[in-house]
Amino acid sequence: MGGHYLRPATALPRHPSLERRALPDTGAVRVRHVANWVNLSTPFGLLVARVGGCRLRRGPARSVLADYYRWTFPAGGAFTIGDVVITRHDLDLLAARRPTLLEHELVHSTQWAYCLGLPFLPLYVVSMAWSWLRTGDRAARSVFERQAGLHLGGYEDVQPRPLGPVVGQGMRRMMLLVRGRRGLDAGAALGEEKGP
Repeated sequence: MGGHYLRPATALPRHPSLERRALPDTGAVRVRHVANWVNLSTPFGLLVARVGGCRLRRGPARSVLADYYRWTFPAGGAFTIGDVVITRHDLDLLAARRPTLLEHELVHSTQWAYCLGLPFLPLYVVSMAWSWLRTGDRAARSVFERQAGLHLGGYEDVQPRPLGPVVGQGMRRMMLLVRGRRGLDAGAALGEEKGP
């Protein structure tokens, strides 16, 4: 594991924002929790956490906290699947640096519920693509990240850029790619002997 991972040198007490009593167990939390079990996103999150070698523990608002995830995909400080909040770092150290992170991730948990589970993934990817197209940043204009609170998740608000130059540049790159492939195809016949 690289040195950029947050790991404690010694056993640390749990960060207060990660304590089970840190957030109330409301009716809305219970509905989200049941919905994420029924739509199979929480079982999928638990599977991803197990395969990723995570340490699992109960968190506030019926969440499951999973830290020490060993894979580098997806990128980010933390990500949520159903009610499972996953990170490569030690969650207590991460919460000490970013105390609002869990609040941000639990909004994503609610988004998994109202997107009915796995449809959240392609919708999230589309929202990231839209954000990148509009700003050059994957989160700033993502409807999901904005709803979860950009500042709570450690993201900055980036102003939109004009679409014309971005689309024009993309079209130029596409044309170069197409022309490059045609050139390679045309050159494939070079050096071949022609029949009599």
